[in-house]
Amino acid sequence: MLGGPGLESVVDQIISVITNDGRNIVGVLKGFDQATNIILDESHERVYSTKEGVQQLVLGLYIIRGDNISVIGELDEELDASLDLSELRAHPLKPVIH
Repeated sequence: MLGGPGLESVVDQIISVITNDGRNIVGVLKGFDQATNIILDESHERVYSTKEGVQQLVLGLYIIRGDNISVIGELDEELDASLDLSELRAHPLKPVIH
């Protein structure tokens, strides 16, 4: 997980965020603060299902509180573009238990 100063290297790049409640949000990192609250632009939530392909819900400009973030990672744009999300099946993530 990137945290604190490590996030500076991915500002203005596409990242994937897994929240404590199991949501996967993808967007362009625009900013963050000392509490790892983050601002994403052009963001969308990827909703996984075992019966349908991945649904992408448009969120736009989105703020995520740092205490609700489990994992932040860089997104390989080339690999991501090669995936056919409509054919991908997966169980939704369960909430993180601390």
